[in-house]
Amino acid sequence: MDFAFKKKNFILLITGILFIATGLILMSGGASEDPEIFNYEIFNFRRLTLAPILITIGFIIEIFAIMLKFKD
Repeated sequence: MDFAFKKKNFILLITGILFIATGLILMSGGASEDPEIFNYEIFNFRRLTLAPILITIGFIIEIFAIMLKFKD
């Protein structure tokens, strides 16, 4: 039986999922205890820059993991 993905493809898929999950975790939080008070914590570097970069890298890794074909 011949599978479409090899072991290296699955490793890349898991790596991409970990990048995406890490980006989503970094993007979460920043809620205010009091809804009348605005929390400026939502505009920090981690949520606006780092997390979207990690998520984008994760999706790029996923595309490569699906499209890449290794020679035996």
